[in-house]
Amino acid sequence: MKRDLRLHDHLALYNALQEDLPILLLYVFEPSLLKDKHYSERHWNFVKESLHYLQKQLQVYHTEILIVEGEVLSVFKSLLEHIKIHTVFSHQETGLRITYDRDLALESYAESLKQKQPDKKFGWVEFCNNGVQRGLRNRNGWSEDWEWFMKQPQLPFQPKEGQLVGSDVIAELKRNFLIPSLETPKQAFFQPGGTHNGLRYLDSFLKGRYKTYNTHISKPTLARKSCSRLSPYIAWGNLSIRQVWQQAKHVRKTASNKRAIDGFTSRLRWQAHFIQKFEMEDTMEFVSVNKGYHELKKVKNEVYQKAWREGKTGYPLVDACMRCLLETGYLNFRMRAMTLSFFTHNLWQPWQDASPHLAQQFLDFEPGIHYPQIQMQAGETGINMLRIYNPVKNSIALDPEGEFIKKWVPELREVPVAYIHEPYTMSLLEQQFCNTHLGKDYPLPIVDIKKTGKQAGAILWNLKENNLVKKESYRILKRHTLADRNNFD
Repeated sequence: MKRDLRLHDHLALYNALQEDLPILLLYVFEPSLLKDKHYSERHWNFVKESLHYLQKQLQVYHTEILIVEGEVLSVFKSLLEHIKIHTVFSHQETGLRITYDRDLALESYAESLKQKQPDKKFGWVEFCNNGVQRGLRNRNGWSEDWEWFMKQPQLPFQPKEGQLVGSDVIAELKRNFLIPSLETPKQAFFQPGGTHNGLRYLDSFLKGRYKTYNTHISKPTLARKSCSRLSPYIAWGNLSIRQVWQQAKHVRKTASNKRAIDGFTSRLRWQAHFIQKFEMEDTMEFVSVNKGYHELKKVKNEVYQKAWREGKTGYPLVDACMRCLLETGYLNFRMRAMTLSFFTHNLWQPWQDASPHLAQQFLDFEPGIHYPQIQMQAGETGINMLRIYNPVKNSIALDPEGEFIKKWVPELREVPVAYIHEPYTMSLLEQQFCNTHLGKDYPLPIVDIKKTGKQAGAILWNLKENNLVKKESYRILKRHTLADRNNFD
């Protein structure tokens, strides 16, 4: 088990259950991932909560997941000293390069056993994950394939009696491994992991919260309730996309706001679209998908980057977003786009410097969403509309009363609404009236957004005319464009 922490509608697990052999469930906490720059404690706490729930579910079957800490290859080598492995079942993970390299190493090891130690050889079968396909050259027929996959029956978890390796055997195996604790600290602001919590969010969304989905999706305060909030449960595999998609389609039949349901299910498909894109262009983790932008060089400014990370840029909505993300692990899509736009356009910093920090903060970090979206918002794909978000205009439009700002930037709580979006326009006297001294209690703007936005736009628009950018844009469109961009019926 990797980022597929559920029992229901689990393709690899379902197929393993069809075999007439004992089944051992395994999860490995890999030190290389635990210390990877994309992950942080919030992710592993979510994983631990998810595993803890699975262990409770499995008690009725008198089994449990063997949860160990170690590198995957070493774990398998050790397992083979104590048990015979016939076949390994897992899903195809569209992940970071480090996870792909790990899979290649395990595959190479399995192949070497066939030649050197045939008595220990094992097969490895990987299964499609949420409709994302490996080895595609283009998107011809992809939408139809994905929709077909979504309409197939969900796969039940129905092990035969005694089919799962018993807890007594697993207890013996544990003696040979480092066993991590699943204890997690109490967390006030983070969504808790586990399929049961994912189902709870899905139920509350489809029973009523969905009704304002389309109208509130961009607003930083209202979106926290009106959006589904299912992304971490999907990212870590507590729920399958098919499970969510089918339930939403069922509710749509009698829904009072069918457009809102359509907007939601459309985004489920786009979620798979971007992961599929990353599956086919995994170099996006390191460089722009459009090779024409490789010549774009930006000078790293640690002062700017630190201010952005800490929410001290002098632009209230940007700062509120960054502080909220740090505390809760969540931001709605529009605010994610706006904060990244500010980093890459107004601060003119390389997107590669933003991606690890954001990955660490997003509780729903999904590599296949993360990198395509970062490059799109940074304006380095060559095929997407260049969007340079004005944080002041967004603030006025999406947080008009400054409710979100005042919650997450307490230094500005006494600032009148007339100045909450641009506190730096207050006179010294007005600052005294609201007991907020700019440059002391709250920073002055670190850049001029009008000037920097104009400069960034000019450079990026000019690059669009570069011959290599145009050539690459054509290649990307040909390889990734979907023939049908409409919502499914």
